[in-house]
Amino acid sequence: MSGWVTVAGLGPGREDLVTPEVTAALAEATDIVGYIPYVARIAPREGLTLHPTDNRVELDRATHALEMAAEGRRVVVVSSGDPGVFAMASALFEALEAHPEHAGTEIRILPGITAMLAAAAAAGAPLGHDFCAINLSDNLKPFEILEKRLRHAARGDFAMAFYNPRSKSRPHQFARVLDILREECEPGRLILFARAVTTPEQAINVVTLRDATPEMADMRTVVLVGNASTRRVGPWVYTPRGVAP
Repeated sequence: MSGWVTVAGLGPGREDLVTPEVTAALAEATDIVGYIPYVARIAPREGLTLHPTDNRVELDRATHALEMAAEGRRVVVVSSGDPGVFAMASALFEALEAHPEHAGTEIRILPGITAMLAAAAAAGAPLGHDFCAINLSDNLKPFEILEKRLRHAARGDFAMAFYNPRSKSRPHQFARVLDILREECEPGRLILFARAVTTPEQAINVVTLRDATPEMADMRTVVLVGNASTRRVGPWVYTPRGVAP
């Protein structure tokens, strides 16, 4: 039997947001590999082995998936959101590059709804014009690089989506991010904190940059920052599709 590896996005949280394509791959799998809370979303069944692992072992996880596929197993590597956005798709190809003996492995990447899109939909259309996504974790890049990208994005008047804004191991870093935004943007710029989006615990908080505080974000929060034209209309937040003359 020929094995394969599929990297699948489980969406932002709500089960009905998992795509039919991903659901079909999960039904075919012999093995599920992923971070503990994501694997916990997969119902156990006969013939399926779950391989939950801790955070920060992405390359080990990806290598294990390739090894099992070489043994003829059908492996699904799960990520939340979309696997190509700060997630396991890139890690799998890093592992493949490091282990050329697995170059012939059949690989599929199945997209999912990522948190910034789910958050934007819940709020209206704050990403309606040019935008960028920035991972605020400095685990894989120095903070100096993060600060450079953040300043250029603000100076380019991009709307921005921030992943991993604030954690227990770096509780003060997001305060510095807000300081940088205040140096580069007007104080009335809209900023949106979307926590646990699409789950029963969902909370959407829209404030101005002047009123934003670090405590408004944690690791379950995606932060959206509008551009200079982002505005409210009734309860909604949106960014116009063009640039005012």
